[in-house]
Amino acid sequence: RWRSKKESNKEMLMDLWMSLLLVWITCVSSASMTPIIGQSRSTQTGGPAAVASGLGEGQRLLSRAKRGWVWNQMFVLEEFSGRDPILVGRLHTDLDVGNKNIKYVLSGEGAGTIFAINELTGDIHAMKRLDREEKAEYTLKAQVVDADNNEPLEPPSEFIIKVQDINDNPPQFIEGPYHASVPEMSAVGTPVTRVTATDADDPVYGNSAKLVYSILDGQPYFSVDPNTATIKIALHGMDREMREEYLVVIQAKDMGGHMGGLSGTTTVTVTLTDINDNPPKFSKSKSLHSLKVGGRVKANDRDIGENAKSTYNIIEGDDQGSFEIITDTQTQEGILRLKKPLDYENKRTFTLKVEATNIRAEPSPSGGPFKDTATVKITVEDTDEPPVFSKPMYLLEVKENAPINTVIGTVTARDPDASGSLVRYFIDRHTDLERQFNINVDDGKITLAKALDRETDTWHNITVTATEVRNHSQISRANVAIRVMDINDNAPEFADEYDAVLCENGKPGQVVQIVSAVDKDDPIQGHYFDYRLVPEMLNNPNFTIKNNQDNTISILAKHDTFRRQKQKLYYLPIIVTDNGNPPMSSTNTLTIRVCGCSKEGIVGSCNAEASVLPIGLSMGALIAILACIILLLVIVVLFVTLRRHKNEPLIIKDDEDVRENIIRYDDEGGGEEDTEAFDIATLQNPDGINGYLPRKDIKPDLQFMPRAGQHSGPNGVDVDEFINVRLHEADNDPTAPPYDSIQIYGYEGRGSMAGSLSSLETASSDSDQNYDYLREWGPRFRRLGELYSVGESDRET
Repeated sequence: RWRSKKESNKEMLMDLWMSLLLVWITCVSSASMTPIIGQSRSTQTGGPAAVASGLGEGQRLLSRAKRGWVWNQMFVLEEFSGRDPILVGRLHTDLDVGNKNIKYVLSGEGAGTIFAINELTGDIHAMKRLDREEKAEYTLKAQVVDADNNEPLEPPSEFIIKVQDINDNPPQFIEGPYHASVPEMSAVGTPVTRVTATDADDPVYGNSAKLVYSILDGQPYFSVDPNTATIKIALHGMDREMREEYLVVIQAKDMGGHMGGLSGTTTVTVTLTDINDNPPKFSKSKSLHSLKVGGRVKANDRDIGENAKSTYNIIEGDDQGSFEIITDTQTQEGILRLKKPLDYENKRTFTLKVEATNIRAEPSPSGGPFKDTATVKITVEDTDEPPVFSKPMYLLEVKENAPINTVIGTVTARDPDASGSLVRYFIDRHTDLERQFNINVDDGKITLAKALDRETDTWHNITVTATEVRNHSQISRANVAIRVMDINDNAPEFADEYDAVLCENGKPGQVVQIVSAVDKDDPIQGHYFDYRLVPEMLNNPNFTIKNNQDNTISILAKHDTFRRQKQKLYYLPIIVTDNGNPPMSSTNTLTIRVCGCSKEGIVGSCNAEASVLPIGLSMGALIAILACIILLLVIVVLFVTLRRHKNEPLIIKDDEDVRENIIRYDDEGGGEEDTEAFDIATLQNPDGINGYLPRKDIKPDLQFMPRAGQHSGPNGVDVDEFINVRLHEADNDPTAPPYDSIQIYGYEGRGSMAGSLSSLETASSDSDQNYDYLREWGPRFRRLGELYSVGESDRET
């Protein structure tokens, strides 16, 4: 302790001497002093000064004068806040003799803004407050120039102004706040964590950046090393179960921790981690717990996580092994369960000793056993339990196509309660939607409700439920898998629809087709097929079959005289029989086509017509000939059609045939320019002039009959004969509508401006119509007026 105090006095003495030295340096750098040639750092070249003596101009003595800058390294305190600019230092040169013929020029970092120089005296002042943490030194250049013309008198010289540090920055914990953990019950001196503080002040000058750490809050539990800032355990027996978390406040102080130093703080949250230092404990040691089967016991452990997990065992009272106890991993409770059925009438109570032991046992300060025991009394009660099936799953078999009501198998269940309630059986119809099975509700016999086909479904999975008669809520379920056994109920058939081809130029014994068969059944011994021709084809002169000993046969040709023009298709019926019991067979017909093949056996054409082509004509030549014939036929048809459309009319109006004509007007009130001359030829019907009118209600006959009596030319045509012919045709044609007859309609309509019309009436008919106005329409209507008007003689009669 005495030595520590002596060392402290020594450090204080050294700090005092350092402060005095700093004041002396500042004073020396700020004072104006006489040039010291020996400490100059000048350049000895350029611009020698001329020193005038009593000699004449011609006898002037030329000599080299030794000149140079005179200064020390300049310093300036940071954060100086005086009212006047602080004097940093003074520049002086040998050329300055006080006659004001020279002036000083300053350049470089901060010249003119941060630093200013007196041109006449060379004094340098700091114009602004400086911060060493922003910039620690400035490099500048000084030069002497002529005061009149600013010509440099010597080269510039470089110097440095250093900013002297003061203690203006407190320590800072950049990474704080901190979090740390340490096991509980750790020994005194156990490191917890380490903190780090930084100080922006100059670490090489003075004690401004020398930090000392101390603890402000967290004692007596923790301590901190003043130099390394390592936090350590300071108290023995820190128990997590008593207190888990601590908040420690650490201080860092500069100036070596002396008075006047700046400080910074941070917090460290220390968490005690758990160790297995607490054994499991039942609520009452050796207590008596009354439980039912399925009850729970629990031993509490003050530890957490893996250290709190326990396992339970029955160590006494269960000689017959009727019970077991397991651990609930979520609640860490012991669940008591039955391993064997208990006889309620034989023994109704059991006294068991249960032990709880930590799963993870490790050395700890507490030492002692990590286990505890408790006495448990089990009371056997007659609880209502659901029925229990004799098997968890049943596997039954039934043959396909078995008759309805065939018994497939039986499921059994019993009530485990002492009362022994009766059990009823049911099929869950959600698993038997097609209702293919039934079950006897009393004895559990499963019977067939529908015929089964193995080829459709091989397996059927249903669920059977067992329900107590006295308590329908007690239900148990069992899965029943029913396998449909195969019987031979499907005949074999060809495996494919074969397209057999036989070459004309083939040799006897050539393989026409290899035939295989398939069978939907699945016999245990596997398939074996027997192939043979139908009895009526046993002596087939064209083909025979060969057994390949692999359930396939080969169809062989017996001769080489097959020709397409003789017969292009052959049908070969084959009987295929399986080896089932009873055997099943089917007749399958193989169709064989005769085709032309190349010498290499490549199939060409299979058409019979291809063999009758003329010798020397290829298929392309034949197609060209057919195309030419079709083209000629088309030309002939077109020519005949055009000739028929160009037939001239039977009646042609002659220029000399001038007679009165009936004029047709396209619109009412039209003039002569809108008329069109009447053409008698339009009344002719060449098709009916011979007395044969074509029938439109029957299919026309394609035979061309001679048409006698047809006039070939327009000249000499008698209109009277023509009209008589048309009248005869109309009278004898049953399909011609009666245009000149009264038409009777069921509904005429309402509001029609036009009256009822019939065929036009002539003047000779008993009509009250008066057509005398036709005479007044002009000469063109005179003939029409005479036809429909009534004359004087007609009126008198």
